[in-house]
Amino acid sequence: MPTSLITRDYPRPVNIEIGINPYAPGSCMISYGMTKVHVTVSVEEKVPPFLKGRNVGWLTAEYAMLPGSTQTRIDRDRKGVSGRAQEIQRLIGRSLRSVVDLSVIGERTITIDCDVMVADGGTRTAAITGGFVALTQAVYKLMKDGVLTTNPLKCRVAAISVGIDKNGKVISDLNYDEDSTCETDMNVVMTSDGRYVEIQGTAEGDPYSPKHLEAMLISAKKSLVPIFEAQEIVLKDFSLS
Repeated sequence: MPTSLITRDYPRPVNIEIGINPYAPGSCMISYGMTKVHVTVSVEEKVPPFLKGRNVGWLTAEYAMLPGSTQTRIDRDRKGVSGRAQEIQRLIGRSLRSVVDLSVIGERTITIDCDVMVADGGTRTAAITGGFVALTQAVYKLMKDGVLTTNPLKCRVAAISVGIDKNGKVISDLNYDEDSTCETDMNVVMTSDGRYVEIQGTAEGDPYSPKHLEAMLISAKKSLVPIFEAQEIVLKDFSLS
């Protein structure tokens, strides 16, 4: 049975602190274990050129690891966004767009800024989960101010990493040491109603079996339950109905 391959199917302690930035309509600090990501949302009354005149909005994301977020200093992106950062911010944007009806927000651009304060594995998955929390706050404010009359959010979205260790066992929410030694690393993005948004899985060593793939998806789904619960708890006062 695939479940016999799983040794850890729960996340590290998840903590979300909302409303930490007084100038952003939505913000939070999210922690997956030692990993900490600061997330803010901005809303602008414009859209990219390819959407002008179509009465539809846009959502995009930016991601950066700040100096001091790792054991050795990371330089700021003064010469342009690195390839890794581009790949991650596109993932964050795709994940959040999947649960937003862009036709409802009008010709506006929502930008999710994700800055990694401490990196100990799972920075992109924490950014997606925290990104939705900050986005919900921003949508709530837009509706409260009468800018939006319809809730554009279709459901919640969150993400988790899973992997296969050197003993062939599946573990969830990898920290840096586990991620750097795992045979396989996978990021799973899911909606709160149980659908998949994106699955990124790569074998660093031996290829993984169909049973291992099934075990990783089972572990990811179970690990996301308390993460969705953490989202629900901090967003309980942000009714969008």
